[in-house]
Amino acid sequence: MVQTLRPRALRPGDVVAVAALSGGLDAEEEALFRRGVGEIEALGFRVRISPLVEIGRHWWWGAARPVEIAAELNELLRDPEVRAIFALTGGRMTLGYLDLIDYDAVIADPKPLIGFSDIDSLHLALHARTGLASVHGDLVTYGFGDRSDATEGRRGQLAEVYRRVLTQTTAVGALPRSEAWQTWRPGRAAGPLIGGLLNRLVRLQATPFALPLERFDGAILFWEDVNTATSAIWNDLHMLRHAGVLDRIAGMIVGPTTEFEVTEGGPGSREIVLDVLGERDIPVIAEVEIGHAPPDIPLPLGVRAELDADASTITLLEAAVAAH
Repeated sequence: MVQTLRPRALRPGDVVAVAALSGGLDAEEEALFRRGVGEIEALGFRVRISPLVEIGRHWWWGAARPVEIAAELNELLRDPEVRAIFALTGGRMTLGYLDLIDYDAVIADPKPLIGFSDIDSLHLALHARTGLASVHGDLVTYGFGDRSDATEGRRGQLAEVYRRVLTQTTAVGALPRSEAWQTWRPGRAAGPLIGGLLNRLVRLQATPFALPLERFDGAILFWEDVNTATSAIWNDLHMLRHAGVLDRIAGMIVGPTTEFEVTEGGPGSREIVLDVLGERDIPVIAEVEIGHAPPDIPLPLGVRAELDADASTITLLEAAVAAH
């Protein structure tokens, strides 16, 4: 069984890369990009912009051909100066190059990858193959660069928790909650965090990069989706049920449901989730900022967390990084 692989804790002044690992940078996103870079620099890191981050650079729906994106990612994974990789944005490209990634480089020099959406294919594949505790969290543009709707206090909370997740070798503790969080099923559970964009998780499980079923044993499954019909959500959750995933997990965190399209004649998101879970005694917290309604809280894969649905809290019980 693959153990959780913790990267070396970042230090002030460390070099971190911003990389176009899926979609490219559109001209109308330049302001978000600049603000995002500034937010990362404010955490105390030196930002290096990778070559594929170029305004208007595209191939089909990505920043470049899959082989080019993989080559740039592998270069960053092998570069000892680069201590973390922040994804520029999401997209639809990562499944095209999972077989081109240098997983041995990840094992030799683990470093955190931060992002969500299409980047979840990378998170899950890296975790499946190496155990890497990569971080499901904000993108540089949509996340770090798009915190204008958050209050000043919330922005400060998020900046501090990202800094601690990336630099602190002891448990971070309770993540900053918001009033949006809802208890869909009461109870408490503790286990390693596993999850991401639901449709990417389901698709990845049909590939050689799938997470073995035992990796879901006692896990806290987190998921979100966007621009998706509730009937599709229902079917994807049933796919996980048929695969045995829902019989193994200890708890569930559901992301924002505001971007779901309620299928005509069907119920809302809460009823769908509870219907698929059936009689399983699994606590559920929903409407948590973990995806396409940033800014997001960071969730490091493989790191043990406690979910208390009664108190609507999520607590990291272990560090995501280690002293080296």
